[in-house]
Amino acid sequence: QVQLVESGGGLVQAGGSLILSCAASGSFFRINAMGWYRQVPGKQRELVARITSGGTTNYGDFVKGRFTISRDNAKNTVYLQMNSLNSEDIAVYYCNCNAQVPGMVLPRDYWGQGTQVTVSS
Repeated sequence: QVQLVESGGGLVQAGGSLILSCAASGSFFRINAMGWYRQVPGKQRELVARITSGGTTNYGDFVKGRFTISRDNAKNTVYLQMNSLNSEDIAVYYCNCNAQVPGMVLPRDYWGQGTQVTVSS
């Protein structure tokens, strides 16, 4: 199985920046896409950014060039550089990966425990 450990969340002033990191560990053959989602109470979890093993990226419409996702395949780690943060970015951010693991025919998704991002005005 796969464990995802996130770090880097916290409190930042409006207009500031944060970098989130997520490292995957455990027993797996291959990690396919990795990404970040976010959720606020009462709303559905939404895609922030996603990156394939080949480096193809896609972002949620609200990102508007403010965030950059990257990954280090050798370290099985994904990063999210977030700039120009505002109050609408307040949420719990979850790391996600799609991985092929022993004993499973098809790859499956795994989730981190989430990290809170708070933006003060």
